[in-house]
Amino acid sequence: MTYPKEITLRVGGVHASAEPALIKTLLGSCVAVCLWDADVRVGGMNHFLLPDGTGGGPDDLPTRFGVHAMDRLIGEMLKLGADPRRFVAKVFGGASVLVLSGVSASIPRANVQFVRAYLAREGLRVAAASIGGTLPRYIRFCTDTGKVMVRRIIGPKAQALVTQEEQAERSRRTHFGDVTLF
Repeated sequence: MTYPKEITLRVGGVHASAEPALIKTLLGSCVAVCLWDADVRVGGMNHFLLPDGTGGGPDDLPTRFGVHAMDRLIGEMLKLGADPRRFVAKVFGGASVLVLSGVSASIPRANVQFVRAYLAREGLRVAAASIGGTLPRYIRFCTDTGKVMVRRIIGPKAQALVTQEEQAERSRRTHFGDVTLF
């Protein structure tokens, strides 16, 4: 099916729609959650980098952090008439793609632990998950049907994503509020 509206989410992205739309994202150690309410055909997705935090600068999106991204996604879906009692969740990402020493397992593991705990605490049913491993994933979510297509990425596209995540991790390690270590 061709969708009149296609949205590409980057880190910190959150989008929900009551109209048919295709939401896409590319994940490495990040996590994306797709939520869907079948009764009103409202769907949405987020893409977060780390479980929690506040950000380090004026350009940082709070939704880069799972706790904010989940709250925002649920809030946007509620505004569109969705009911959390009917939400079905699908969870993706959390791959160990980073090659920086000591980081490769901790960030994706923390992201996956966070999202599992959050969804359980909120009583949201997880219908599908593709998490972990070492390969990035390309996610396509249809907001009108709740269907998700997942493709694992290898080759140059995978390496480009790993490079972006390494840069984000270096930035996370060196930025503290208004102070930058160099």
